[in-house]
Amino acid sequence: MTRLGTEGLNTHFILSGFNETMNFTVPLFSVTLLYYCVILFFNISLVLLIVLDESLHEPMYIFLSSLCINALYGTTGFYPKFLSDLLSSSHRISYEGCLLQAFIMYSCVCCNLSIVAVMAFDRYLAICRPLHYHSFMTKRRLSQLVCFSWLTPFCVFAINVLLTARLKLCGIKIQRVLCLNWLIVQLACPEADTFSNNISAYVILVIIVSHWLFIIWTYLYLIKTCVRSREDRVKFMQTCVPHLTSVIINFTVMVFDAMYLRFGSRDLPQSLQNFITLEFLIIRPVMNPLMYGFKLSKIRNRILSLIYLKGK
Repeated sequence: MTRLGTEGLNTHFILSGFNETMNFTVPLFSVTLLYYCVILFFNISLVLLIVLDESLHEPMYIFLSSLCINALYGTTGFYPKFLSDLLSSSHRISYEGCLLQAFIMYSCVCCNLSIVAVMAFDRYLAICRPLHYHSFMTKRRLSQLVCFSWLTPFCVFAINVLLTARLKLCGIKIQRVLCLNWLIVQLACPEADTFSNNISAYVILVIIVSHWLFIIWTYLYLIKTCVRSREDRVKFMQTCVPHLTSVIINFTVMVFDAMYLRFGSRDLPQSLQNFITLEFLIIRPVMNPLMYGFKLSKIRNRILSLIYLKGK
């Protein structure tokens, strides 16, 4: 068997998930390119709208722009490579490129979760502690929360990928169209010590579960508080419903992906396996800007005013 590892950094992996795409490469390339352009347009437009409009320089919208930037970060780590592979006969990725893509994919997912948790905390303060909101949510505190939502996943998954990089590998075929850390670890030689990787995986699991518990607790408390007051119910419907919808969809996708990656059947068609793996890169990048863009009144009104001015 081929042995890879730190002494074989000039080696490559083969992404065998492309095997079933060879018969409809051109249509798939066209649809994917169009979809990627839609992702770029929606997310960049929303970020620019928030940055350029001073009335949107509030914590909730800053966090939303951070969510869109994260979507751009994650999709750019996948779609350009995927599109080039569709037009290529050899679906290879370098050892370093595979580790980098694995880092981007995992840090993107965890960063998204951290931003969602921070947004839930922001809504909790705004609705349940309105008198303390502005004194607590200063520019400095806002910067700290944004940095926390980005730096924590980056540090955690940098360690995770470094632990994977030290492994000796006895295979080069990855049964997907992209690199994920767990798929690389599965290629480790039988004698390779993967204990540290398993410990790292459990630490990450604890971090993810703690984030979700915090989000669930926050929204349960929000719902309990909003039931008592008509004004709070209106505020909840205006600002929290799109966020809560996004949270539910994100939770469903993340749990499904994680369970399938670890325990899913390998007897499913390759195309279906690929779709399941790519859900977080397909649904979320378009769902978030559309959900928030149409539901949050300030953003919706600003978009409609821009359309109205252009129509004159």
